[in-house]
Amino acid sequence: MEVSNKTRVTQFILLGLSSNPDLQIIFFLLFLVMYLLTVTGNLLILITIYTESRLHSPMYIFLSHLSFVDLCFSTITVPKFIINFLSQSKTISFRDCIAQLFFFHFVGAVECFHLTLMAYDRYVAICKPLHYTTIMNRRACLLLVFSTWVGGFLHSFIQTVLTVQIPFCGPNEIDHFFCDIQPLSVLACSDIFINETIVIANTGSISLGCFLGVSISYVYIISTILKIRSSEGRKKAFSTCASHLTVVTVFFAPCVFIYLRPSVTFAADKMISVFYTIVTPWLNPFIYALRNEEVKKAMKKLGAGKMYFLEMKIN
Repeated sequence: MEVSNKTRVTQFILLGLSSNPDLQIIFFLLFLVMYLLTVTGNLLILITIYTESRLHSPMYIFLSHLSFVDLCFSTITVPKFIINFLSQSKTISFRDCIAQLFFFHFVGAVECFHLTLMAYDRYVAICKPLHYTTIMNRRACLLLVFSTWVGGFLHSFIQTVLTVQIPFCGPNEIDHFFCDIQPLSVLACSDIFINETIVIANTGSISLGCFLGVSISYVYIISTILKIRSSEGRKKAFSTCASHLTVVTVFFAPCVFIYLRPSVTFAADKMISVFYTIVTPWLNPFIYALRNEEVKKAMKKLGAGKMYFLEMKIN
């Protein structure tokens, strides 16, 4: 289809979750509170791990990196999403839309890779405990973390280049609360079969590949845990892994559903997207902090230190 004689779309309208004014107020308050808790919780984990020398082990280094990724991931979409509940104009320029799409897939892919990396870390710790310090040394940890960002960038670069080439000539209403590939592809005014195939192969393979990587790691982990003779040892090992499995399930299951299919939108897509864009970054601090004794002790110590500092300053 020829698009040269048609007006190219310069801005989009984000329809959001609902057009009901009463629901918009409720959603505004709900997601504002969740976002503030997300920022506060993840910052608290970052500060706690950074200031407590006992938590400078690979597991907690990966946890602090996950908190940083969650902060970035939620900030890419949630502020604009919240503002739109109170705004009459829900528009976003073409350039800003593409930028949001790029950073969303960039950081989203980093989170996928990082959750897989955390599963590998638990596999080495439980299945190869005698070699753990050798395999997961500081240099290896930093290289693995760096590789997640390289992989995320390459993935997002491919997705963004393919999306920019899609001709948009109207309509310009995106049936979503942020710019993503599926709802944008529906607005294309030409055949995008090749683009769509590459997008599904790229995003789908990452989502499914990471999910399978995590699953395989936990098959070995659970098999090893069941061989532990001490019930206390089994309980401790399962407790350590339960937090990560919870996060992986909440994050990967919606991603696989959304991205392992053609650009067909369903009514439930927006609510499902809420889970991995908003709920997971919000839940992570609660899941990891409340289930981890070391983190809780370090947080109490940090709080006690701040109180002592304030008392000394007042006196």
